[in-house]
Amino acid sequence: MIEKRQFYINGKWVDPIEGRDHHVIDPSTEDPCAVISLGGQADTDAAVAAAKNAFPSWMATPPSERIALVEKLLDIYQSRGEEMAQAMSLEMGAPIDMSRSSQVGAGTWHLQNFIDAAKSFDFDRPLNDQSPNDRIIYEAVGVCALITPWNWPMNQVTLKVGAAAIAGCTMVLKPSEESPLNAMLFAEMMHEAGFPPGVFNLVNGDGAGVGSQLSAHPDIDMVSFTGSSRAGKLISKAAADTLKRVHLELGGKGANLIFADADDKAVKRGVLHMMQNTGQSCNAPSRMLVEAPIYDRVVDEAGEIASKVSVGPASAEGRHIGPVVNATQWQKIQDLIQKGIDEGARLVTGGLGRPEGLNKGFYVRPTVFADVTNDMTIAREEIFGPVLSIMKFDSEEEGVRIANDTVYGLTNYVQSQDGARRNRLARQLRSGMVEMNGEGRSAGSPFGGMKQSGNGREGGVWGIEDFLEVKAVSGWAAE
Repeated sequence: MIEKRQFYINGKWVDPIEGRDHHVIDPSTEDPCAVISLGGQADTDAAVAAAKNAFPSWMATPPSERIALVEKLLDIYQSRGEEMAQAMSLEMGAPIDMSRSSQVGAGTWHLQNFIDAAKSFDFDRPLNDQSPNDRIIYEAVGVCALITPWNWPMNQVTLKVGAAAIAGCTMVLKPSEESPLNAMLFAEMMHEAGFPPGVFNLVNGDGAGVGSQLSAHPDIDMVSFTGSSRAGKLISKAAADTLKRVHLELGGKGANLIFADADDKAVKRGVLHMMQNTGQSCNAPSRMLVEAPIYDRVVDEAGEIASKVSVGPASAEGRHIGPVVNATQWQKIQDLIQKGIDEGARLVTGGLGRPEGLNKGFYVRPTVFADVTNDMTIAREEIFGPVLSIMKFDSEEEGVRIANDTVYGLTNYVQSQDGARRNRLARQLRSGMVEMNGEGRSAGSPFGGMKQSGNGREGGVWGIEDFLEVKAVSGWAAE
């Protein structure tokens, strides 16, 4: 049993003041794999005080020095990548090969992109060529609470910590209590890189405890949260009394519009993208919208592809999907699969219960529903599991209407060889991101949504700007 009860506060590992034990469960076996402490108000207060005390000097540190520390952090992160992969695989169930490549790789990608963006970012600039005495200064927001989820742990930790550090903010990180080990390893890396005491602090806790304490804390200037829309609303309400800035990256119900002229790999690409990380991604293409002439063929193809997706323990090498994170998520997914059946969707493959040969662990059968309508529960709610809903549309206009008929607006997808159509849809789809024909977004591209998928943007220059205030100065003396 791994024991990690301490918190990282003011440059040191310290015992909790109000800690209580919490077991981290290995979702592949359902057995405890580690014990951590969940902090109380006194622990939260200590971490916030350390960050507040460190803020003036860290904000005044030249950006070049802050960038250099993030560069050192990246080197350490890469050198300890196997440790990080093992931690995430154990605690949240990502298959080890996927953990090494995608889960760890996401952190490398974001830190490097922040470094690249920061080196060309002008934190202090003239308003314009005609106003030499007016200055625009980009200044750190202040003390930031960073609350991260369990599904892509290092993706979200690096998106927040990297940007906040470069911007000159100090921070308190509260990782998910479901997957805290990776964040504690990351704290070791921050320490090894030489960040000054108090710049980065870590307190473990749950949402009702440390999460809500940070959201309401008078000395926190900004909350950056990734997680469910339900929790995002609670954080926004808690933060309202102190009018702190709130950045939210929340759920999604992405539509993947497949037209009759889509390329031959479009269906396979859509199904496998949905199943990646066992469906536990906010940007998953969970609604496959198919143009009527190819609907029957696509349903058959999607069912065949999903039926061949193998499921197994996170520790096993190879290409497969692992378990979902915990018993609560497993039961929620089972209930939604049953709801799909009850409401009249056609079960193409998968369904209730665990896959064959797996009688322990939070494993879900890769599932495809067809003949789904947008009023069904499985089309409205974020399932956060390997469950794909297929719908039919007759015209481009109908496809856009169905895609936009959701409270979410994170990522939508378009599969078509018609460039003019793709461009039209990119403008019409109400989401923060649109990915077309399987082409991923480039380095430094912003990640974020609209509607109940949240606000603000993470990644690249946009991610850094989210941790900055804009100060307008007149009467600036020539230097």
